[in-house]
Amino acid sequence: MEKEKNLEGLGGWLILVGLGIIISPLRILGQMFVMYSEIFSNGVWAALTTPGTEVYNPLWASILFGEMALNGVLALVWIFIAFLFFSKKKVFPKWYIGILLFTVVFILIDALVIKAVLPDEPIFDAQTYKELGRSLLVALIWIPYMQVSKRVKATFVN
Repeated sequence: MEKEKNLEGLGGWLILVGLGIIISPLRILGQMFVMYSEIFSNGVWAALTTPGTEVYNPLWASILFGEMALNGVLALVWIFIAFLFFSKKKVFPKWYIGILLFTVVFILIDALVIKAVLPDEPIFDAQTYKELGRSLLVALIWIPYMQVSKRVKATFVN
């Protein structure tokens, strides 16, 4: 019992989880700002969504708005997960695992949707490979940790 008491709290490897949770919404919002400010400020939006332009496709507006909305929701969910983490809520591990899996699936689906609009382009560019690899690595490390860690079981009890 004394050993389990020592495992309570946001220490050990959970410090790295906490850092990732804090960084994730900031990273998403930063990437969104850079990507979408460029799209809207340099004429890309008009080129993609105006009928008659060389790169027009009627799906572009829906795809871009969908990506913006989902990324915004992802940032909000990460903030909610931060609340669960710091308040040591019992449901935290499930939400955390869910967001890690959702992120991997979102990257794959997004790449497939873009491939449907740009069939001659490779399905994965360097940036997509990087994001998918990072997300898979994070999931492969932290999902098993959330499932078997005694510290996780002793900490998230509220």
